[in-house]
Amino acid sequence: MLLIVLLLAIHLLAAVFWVGGMAFAYWVLRPAAGALEPPARLPLWGRVFASFLPWVAVSIVALLASGFAMVSVMFDGFAAASLYVHIMTATGILMMLLYLHLFFAPWRRFQGALDRQELPEAAQRLNQIRLIVAINLALGVLTLVVGGTGRYW
Repeated sequence: MLLIVLLLAIHLLAAVFWVGGMAFAYWVLRPAAGALEPPARLPLWGRVFASFLPWVAVSIVALLASGFAMVSVMFDGFAAASLYVHIMTATGILMMLLYLHLFFAPWRRFQGALDRQELPEAAQRLNQIRLIVAINLALGVLTLVVGGTGRYW
């Protein structure tokens, strides 16, 4: 039982960090930074994502390790797992794939444009990142609700 509590605590902390960080960025930082001119706003976002994205990667590793371990310990594999576990796994993996796309495509292009001081290009890439974050935030909220309520369905 202690192992399950530990795995669940790791899983919850990693999920809340990732989804909470996206919520903060989207609903608090984005509107506040919108008042800044592009020469100040775009480097700010560059610093924010340079700090946040590696921590998301750590969260993803923690989510995968703790999630698959819990499925193994609690259900002896996915065959006996409840529907909510399958839904949570599917939405979580979709979120991870979107993160990987964000990291290796628009984020890298944003960094390059920022380094070259091509602010219109950087703004375009930031808008792509914003759209991916919006989708991932919605998926993250859905995943948290499914994970938190699913055992009571």
